Amino acid sequence: MALEMKTETLADEQSTVVASVDGALTMGTSLKTVDHNLQALVERGTSRLILDLTGCPYCDSAGLGLLMHVSGLMAAPGRAMRICGASARVLDLLRITRTESLLPLDPDRTASIAALQAAT
Repeated sequence: MALEMKTETLADEQSTVVASVDGALTMGTSLKTVDHNLQALVERGTSRLILDLTGCPYCDSAGLGLLMHVSGLMAAPGRAMRICGASARVLDLLRITRTESLLPLDPDRTASIAALQAAT
């Protein structure tokens, strides 16, 4: 399965962007494309980002690096990011690497939206 990413801007007061990943976050050209697209969202001024991993069955170390990098980009003042829908396999990777405490995780999109609204 090829890795793809779709974006959707929610009609809220902060124009929250949801980036939905479909496919495994693993090393390769597709991961570079997703990384480029996420960086472009940040550069355009996205202040609230939800990274929806519902369609992502697996993540390797390169994918984890992408998650950490985007989290760092969104850590600037006035910005917030949430990750939702991570599979059991992705959650296991985050636990093993002890990065689950560094990444804001939610079970689903609704929970991520609520967490972002509570933060503002």
